[in-house]
Amino acid sequence: MLTTRLNIAARLQLLRSCSTTLVGKQKETAAAAAALESHDPLQAHAMKEQCILVDEQDKAIGAASKADCHRVDPETNSLKLHRAFSVFLFNTKGEMLIQRRSLQKITFPDTYTNACCSHPLHDIEQERLESNAQGVRLAAQRRLNYELGIPTEEIQPEDFHYLTRIHYAHPGDGIWGEHEIDYILFLKKDVTLKPNDNEVSEVRYLKRAEIDDVVSKFNAPMTPWFELILRHRLKQWWDNLHKLHKFEDLQKIQRF
Repeated sequence: MLTTRLNIAARLQLLRSCSTTLVGKQKETAAAAAALESHDPLQAHAMKEQCILVDEQDKAIGAASKADCHRVDPETNSLKLHRAFSVFLFNTKGEMLIQRRSLQKITFPDTYTNACCSHPLHDIEQERLESNAQGVRLAAQRRLNYELGIPTEEIQPEDFHYLTRIHYAHPGDGIWGEHEIDYILFLKKDVTLKPNDNEVSEVRYLKRAEIDDVVSKFNAPMTPWFELILRHRLKQWWDNLHKLHKFEDLQKIQRF
């Protein structure tokens, strides 16, 4: 009889635990949904896309919406770690494309950044492919088309030079932030640009010699990942566009 009572007590405790977890997840989802209500409908809809959750070694462990990935937990100030990419695009003259994110963006609106920054999606099976970063490459091709209007036939997945991965976190505005393992992709090619004004408000090419002066005169902040990469790695990579293979580090995840 005592054993039966203990088993019942254990089961009740488990049920309470599961119920608490479920309620917590429901509250988290409801909070993220409420935070989206006042935003641009296209941008709010995009936050429903499913990102790839990863552990600190970049092993895929599940999926969560963009909203859930970028929403800062109000109790712990933590963010879900997920897979992302940053494309640095150079024309054949060696000039680098930067963009200014639109005011409609939910995360880091009206900020300067590199050519394209986004996520491979769990919703798209091919973008979950990990060998040679194939899924990330396909996602980059898709997003360059969507954000900058670059025709998909102008860029193939094999055109991207995959350099390394960077693990970083940033609290953003305290509501929406970032916590990503960011794949760094370089692309050197002349492309056709037709920016999507819901995503991008400005694009321009910068010469290597003018980067410090231009950045000092920006009239808007930089995204945290662009600022981080510019500070730690970008200038060295830019100076060596013709021999980027020497800077590849595909095994180690850089952490800042």
